[in-house]
Amino acid sequence: MTPLLAREDLVEHLIRTRIAGDVATSRENNLDHYRSLANRDPRHMFGLSMGEGWSYRDILELMAKSAGVVADPKHRDGQDTIDPERTIDATEAMGDVIAGVLRAGNAKILLATGHPTGLLTIHMALARLARERGATLMGPAEDWSYWGSGFGRRRKIRYLDDVAMLDDRGAFVHTHDAAPMEAMIAEMGDDRPDLVIADHGWAGAAGEAGILTVGFADSNDPALFVGEAEGKIAVTVPLDDNVLPRDYAPLTRHLLARVVSGL
Repeated sequence: MTPLLAREDLVEHLIRTRIAGDVATSRENNLDHYRSLANRDPRHMFGLSMGEGWSYRDILELMAKSAGVVADPKHRDGQDTIDPERTIDATEAMGDVIAGVLRAGNAKILLATGHPTGLLTIHMALARLARERGATLMGPAEDWSYWGSGFGRRRKIRYLDDVAMLDDRGAFVHTHDAAPMEAMIAEMGDDRPDLVIADHGWAGAAGEAGILTVGFADSNDPALFVGEAEGKIAVTVPLDDNVLPRDYAPLTRHLLARVVSGL
């Protein structure tokens, strides 16, 4: 087994691969999405409702605190950042939540991702560990389909190794939509999971429904961080959510080790 990296080496890896540090997402894109969320644009809310008081400046302040983006509102273009220390701290907090659910026994867990070319590798590793530790991995609403915004044909829920994604004619696709998770929740009724591990609208809709949820989010996806601040998301890990899948391996090992250490 590949050994775990020391924390300082993991920080260096996150910066080198741009999972954190100087990330690929531009400052302009980040601020545009913060304004959109402040304006309650449904495309950026990820299925979450928001309380009063979340102005653009409030969201920027939260993202500086939670993800490590540049706090100065006068910094409007160019490079933005994610603090790798915050990434690791949140990853460890996520591991503690997952461990707590598995430790209780007879756990029912649901995993889903809107990033099949990036974060899927982390979700699949977590699915394998959960199965090995006796958890039941749920698979509701398989083949449920809908006409979503921004595309001209139906997409459906499909599972790969117990991780839910959106399928578009045989291809797993990127999505922010909350509708698929809302369909899952409707089908499950009272038989809900003990934990959802997800991102984008998959995580937001689960947290909004009151299900214990942990998730991953990029610096231009502030909704899950607002959800965490409001107590609807247990943990949100800040990271670039679409780097090369292999580059997530050291962070994934760190997460899995944290889960195992808590069992």
